[in-house]
Amino acid sequence: MNAFAQIAEPAFDATPEGDDYETVRRVIELITIDYRAQPSLESIAAEIGQSPTQLQKVFTRWAGLSPKAFLQAVTLDHAKRLLGHEGLPLLETSYEVGLSGPGRLHDLFVTHEAMSPGEWKARGGGLTIRYGFHPSPFGVALVMATERGLAGLAFADFGGEKACLEDMTCRWPNAAYVEDLEMTAPYIRRIFDKSLWSAEQPLKVVLIGSDFQVRVWQSLLKIPFGKAVTYSHVARDIGQPTASRAVGAAIGRNPISFVVPCHRALGKSGALTGYHWGLTRKRAILGWEAGNA
Repeated sequence: MNAFAQIAEPAFDATPEGDDYETVRRVIELITIDYRAQPSLESIAAEIGQSPTQLQKVFTRWAGLSPKAFLQAVTLDHAKRLLGHEGLPLLETSYEVGLSGPGRLHDLFVTHEAMSPGEWKARGGGLTIRYGFHPSPFGVALVMATERGLAGLAFADFGGEKACLEDMTCRWPNAAYVEDLEMTAPYIRRIFDKSLWSAEQPLKVVLIGSDFQVRVWQSLLKIPFGKAVTYSHVARDIGQPTASRAVGAAIGRNPISFVVPCHRALGKSGALTGYHWGLTRKRAILGWEAGNA
C-alpha cells in the first residue's frame, strides 16, 4: 500500500483568501531569509507596504503567532543547530544569528506562559508552589516554582527571609506552599550560572497576575540584557502610552525578579526610581549585567 494513502484529506482549505495569503507568505519568506538582521515589525511592515498594526493582526490571525514570535522561533532553531550540531561557542552563535551577544541569546532562551485569568482570580487556589531559600550574587534568593515552571524569585538580606516569604505568599494566598530545596536548587543554578544558559533546555517561567500585569511583564522580557528602558517605553509597547503610572505599579509587583527584568525599567529622567528589593540591589544587578553583556 502507498504510505501516503493513509493520510486523510484536510477537512477544509486553510489557505488565506485574497491578499492575506500573499502578505503572510512574504513575511515568512522575509524573516526566514533575513533573520540575522533581526528585523523589527516596523521594518517588515514597511517592506510589505502595510501598517505595523495591520500586519500584526493579519499575520497573527493566519499564522497563529506574531511576526516577532515567528522571528524568535526561526532564530532559536538556527541557534540550536549551531550550538548542538556544529558545536559553535555561545558567543559566536549569538553573533551568527544576529543577536547582540550571549546575554541577549540567554533572554531568548527564557520561555514563558501565563496563568489563565480564572486561575489568577482564584488567587492561587488549586496551585502547589514549592519554595526554597538559596545563596545568590545578590543576597539570599527565594525561589518559588510550580510544576509548570519558575513562578517567583525574590531577594532578602540575611535575617529577612521570613518577611520575604510572607511578602511573596500573600500574592497568592490560596495556594499550598511546600518547602522543597531539592526542587528549587536547579532553578537558582540555571538563573545565575552562565554555563547553564542552554538552548536545549530553556528556563520555563509561569506568570501569575492580572492580564494587564502579565502584558507589562511580557514587555519587560523584551528588554535586552545589559540595557534599560523607561516606564513610558513599556507603556507604549503594551499599547497604553498614557498608563505609565499603572505600568510602574505592575513593574513593582513583578514576582520573578531578575529573570523578568523589572530592574531594567527606569524613570522618565533615567533615574533608577524604586525597586521592591532595594535600590542598592538594583544597582548591583545592573552592574552585573553590564559586566556580562
